[in-house]
Amino acid sequence: MIYNDRIAGILLIVLAVAYGWGASQFPEPFGGGSEAIGPETFPYMLATTLGLASLYLIIRPDPDNAWPWSRTGIELIVAILVLTLYAALLEPLGFILSTTLAVGTLCWRMGARPLKGFLTGAIAGIVVFVVFSYALDLALPLGLLSPLETN
Repeated sequence: MIYNDRIAGILLIVLAVAYGWGASQFPEPFGGGSEAIGPETFPYMLATTLGLASLYLIIRPDPDNAWPWSRTGIELIVAILVLTLYAALLEPLGFILSTTLAVGTLCWRMGARPLKGFLTGAIAGIVVFVVFSYALDLALPLGLLSPLETN
């Protein structure tokens, strides 16, 4: 399985470079200025982390990592589907609701009771939203929770 890890590492490096390039294409914030934290900061951090992890896969592949075809393999596929839906629902539902659903579902699939899993998701969504919106002054979509505008 050494070759599988190396092939995955190469593909993930390509993804990291594409992700970093996509982040570099974000428009400058209104008013210009050189802010320490901008809209591209976190995508750059993710691209860097993914690139380093990919290099590790290439340099030090795991010699015996057979693909888990049992229940673990199914859970991995479910996690990929949940994260894909999370990305698709982020704008329409908003950050808090989509994070609640995604984290709650993943916690439940990992063995937590559904109520505790979704409560964890709600708390995580609210805390991260508050940190990004107020401490870092970076806007996250509110989606369905945004106040209705009246004319």
